[in-house]
Amino acid sequence: MQHSLLGIHHVTAITSDPQRNVDFYTGFLGLRLVKVTVNFDDPTSYHLYYGDQQGHPGTIMTFFAWPGAPRGRQGTGQINATAFSVPQASLGYWINRLHEHGIQHQGPTLRFGEQVLTLRDPDGLALELVAHLGEQAAPGWDNGVIPAEHAIRGLASVTLWEDGHEQTARFLVDTLGFRLAAEDQHTFRYELGTGGSGTRVDVRNAQGFWSGSVAVGTVHHVAWRVANDEVQQQWQEQLDAHDVNVTPILDREYFHSIYFPEPGGVLFEIATDPPGFAINETVEQLGTSLQLPPWLEEQRPLIEQTLPPLRYKTQQ
Repeated sequence: MQHSLLGIHHVTAITSDPQRNVDFYTGFLGLRLVKVTVNFDDPTSYHLYYGDQQGHPGTIMTFFAWPGAPRGRQGTGQINATAFSVPQASLGYWINRLHEHGIQHQGPTLRFGEQVLTLRDPDGLALELVAHLGEQAAPGWDNGVIPAEHAIRGLASVTLWEDGHEQTARFLVDTLGFRLAAEDQHTFRYELGTGGSGTRVDVRNAQGFWSGSVAVGTVHHVAWRVANDEVQQQWQEQLDAHDVNVTPILDREYFHSIYFPEPGGVLFEIATDPPGFAINETVEQLGTSLQLPPWLEEQRPLIEQTLPPLRYKTQQ
């Protein structure tokens, strides 16, 4: 369909230590820091964006930095794992890298026919590395700490834990246009379009498990891609017509956004692919200085004084 969701745009989580976060996501995982800005709703805190060389939609992991905030609790009504895609032939490289860095992990385990490594970042956020045969052809970033042939290619999927999954399943299929692609015991895989890496959401029926609380070490929301503002406007109107509690369209400078909860409580976003991250920095300079939207620029001296020092490095 012309106006379908295209896949995952980005995932946003919460960290307590921005420098440690940069060191892990660029220094260990080898992602590029593509934008250093602030939380537009709280300009006293960083908003950090990681991705591929240009920060293409579908490769972006972002973090709100909330120093001193409490640790969240992972449970139902939450995204409990964020999966990155790596080439199938690179699984051994990543296992060795985990061992070399002393990072505890599980796996590889087989899930829906794919090998999965599970680990946690320094804040306890659950991450996965999923080996995909088709990712070998996709280009990897060739200027990071990870050799390009082994580099993370983008986001593969997210996993929702739900206290009863039926309402969420109906919402994904009937309202958002997903289709059920596979099921494995208590986990159901839904895909967009023709499927594949980056189009997937796994829903785990965790009925009776405790509910999650969003804070440090948890995911705040997942964003789904649309091609342009016109399609997003149609989604905003359609969701509103279905009595979904959807926000007005918000300007996030690098994309436009609407937000709404799915029936199980996980916060969803629909974000536009354009205009992208190179609107106020060249591709070569992405992530090397603090960028503020025009409406916050006059507050720059105060914001810079408030934010903790941060070494802007795209590689280490």
